[in-house]
Amino acid sequence: MRRALGAAAFTAAALCLTCLPATAAPTHHPAQPSAQVWLTTADDSAQLQPQAPVAFHTGASDLTTITVDPNQTFQRMDGFGGAMTDSSAAVLSSLPAAARDTAMRKLFDPRQGIGVSFLRQPVGSSDFTAAAAHYTYDDMPAGQTDFGLDHFSVAHDQAQILPLLRQAKRLNPHLTVLATPWSPPAWMKDSDSLVGGHLKDDPAVYQAYARYLVRFVQAYAAAGVPVDYLTVQNEPQNRAPSAYPGTDLPVQQEAAVIEALGPLLHRASPRTKILAYDHNWTTHPGDIATAQQMGEDPQTDYPYEVLDGPAARWIAGTAYHCYSGDPSAQTALHDAHPDKGIWFTECSGSHGATDTPAQIFRGTLTWHARTITVGTTRNWAKSVADWNLALNPAGGPHLGGCDTCTALLTVAPDGTVTTNAEYSTIGHLSKFVQPGAVRIGSTNFGTTGWNGQITDVAFRNPDGSTALVVHNENDAPRSFTVAVGEESFDYTLPGGALATFTWPGDPRLTSTLHAVPLSGATASPAGEGSAALAADDDASTRWTTGAAQAPGQYVQLDLGRRTAFRRVTIDSGDNLGDYARGWSLTLSDDGTHWRPAATGAGTGQLTKVDLRSASARYVRVTQTGSSASWWSVADLHVYR
Repeated sequence: MRRALGAAAFTAAALCLTCLPATAAPTHHPAQPSAQVWLTTADDSAQLQPQAPVAFHTGASDLTTITVDPNQTFQRMDGFGGAMTDSSAAVLSSLPAAARDTAMRKLFDPRQGIGVSFLRQPVGSSDFTAAAAHYTYDDMPAGQTDFGLDHFSVAHDQAQILPLLRQAKRLNPHLTVLATPWSPPAWMKDSDSLVGGHLKDDPAVYQAYARYLVRFVQAYAAAGVPVDYLTVQNEPQNRAPSAYPGTDLPVQQEAAVIEALGPLLHRASPRTKILAYDHNWTTHPGDIATAQQMGEDPQTDYPYEVLDGPAARWIAGTAYHCYSGDPSAQTALHDAHPDKGIWFTECSGSHGATDTPAQIFRGTLTWHARTITVGTTRNWAKSVADWNLALNPAGGPHLGGCDTCTALLTVAPDGTVTTNAEYSTIGHLSKFVQPGAVRIGSTNFGTTGWNGQITDVAFRNPDGSTALVVHNENDAPRSFTVAVGEESFDYTLPGGALATFTWPGDPRLTSTLHAVPLSGATASPAGEGSAALAADDDASTRWTTGAAQAPGQYVQLDLGRRTAFRRVTIDSGDNLGDYARGWSLTLSDDGTHWRPAATGAGTGQLTKVDLRSASARYVRVTQTGSSASWWSVADLHVYR
């Protein structure tokens, strides 16, 4: 037992220590930081399975290198998940209590499951409805109205949906809820039907619909499920829904509803923010054709028109779906309206009639991984939500609409619960990226249109940890390096696989360097691809000579003004072999008179040139070697 020393004993002990031979104090080297790894393979042999950790090390690598830059920040994340549709609630509620609790933990528990943190909740009926008929919360007999909302009630949801939502919030208190109606009550529409038609063009109807939505928000809050975001119409350009609720809501009507809703919602539920649009990245060709058949304007710039009008003052941002176009539309809108957020709110896995389970899993995993998991988040999405959380083996129950949709979970009649590809594509985010995380910079080589390369996205969590999600688009294994500051690790990812790497906050895994914004580039020879592609901070694009490497070829950056910097990096992209065999770095203040800064030989994809102190407006990298390979520059970066 350890005991305290008396004063005399302490003095003696201290004197005794001075009599010992002089020896060096033991040196304690802190262990190298390591990254935890979770893996999902395209053949379904592993779903979110932990792998052996990988240790960081110092030193360069000739492999394709993902550089994670914690100093480059983008959007703050709300969460990731899906929808507790009437169908999802029905199949989950069909389970015995213990099995249902296990399934809910699989979905919402951050430790025992994937920690679903974002829900898109239908306001009334959608196509995924287990009820015998479609419904809203204020249905009236044909020919009757209820402008006073005297018959409003969410009683339908109290049986299954609300109890499950309350359980979800207990399992994950950070859960964010977005609510979306598929149709106003039929008495508000010119079709007198939940399926198709328009909202009546009447200010009294706009006010009634706004009050209806506010009543829903209040009722859900009273039931223990506060609503954080609200859209006013699911897919407002889907003018001919297939036997399920839907409304043709032109821009002018959406704006009118939002103008009526904004002040009411601000008073009744200040926490609830309005999102616009809630439809595809581009107007679906089928929606354009339907509009033309009806003699309507297709309004292919719908989200821009809403945000350009006076209703924008009540709008927090825009919600998108995946069924037409690609995620770059989100960045385009963000660039036009940087003060408004982007939320991604729906995408369903689907399949052909003859596809095998293995084909469905592989196809869903690989498309969703590159397009949704990585593609939406790299294009400013603050949320990622798939469609149904749970369905039966037949992809139902549903009432009209999609008959080939899949879900995160499949619940069989015998109570067996199976996790599907969407469970992993969402889980690789939701389990590791905490609500409030910020997306940070990371080199990306893949595209949402398959290009067979490595694609990724990185986040810094509120607790200081980092999560990096990487997908190998190629069918063959790919080896790569992940670099953070001066540390890195190497990994080989199986073909088609998806992995999440996490590491704690550590002073060694930071960087004191800050990227200098780049405005333009020139190159000689003209080569293939604009020289500006070497300065666009996107390693999936490149400038290349389009010919064998030869001395004198160069790429030049204009920093806009004389700038001090400490490092230049030359990234040839995920085209191994296209690195400069030899290079020289020269600097200029006027673009005419050049001075040498550094020379060297390339050995792999990423070349780092460290400079003690440099200052210039123009930076030129010149090829000094020779090779039959082309010289490609995916990105030049300058760091101060």
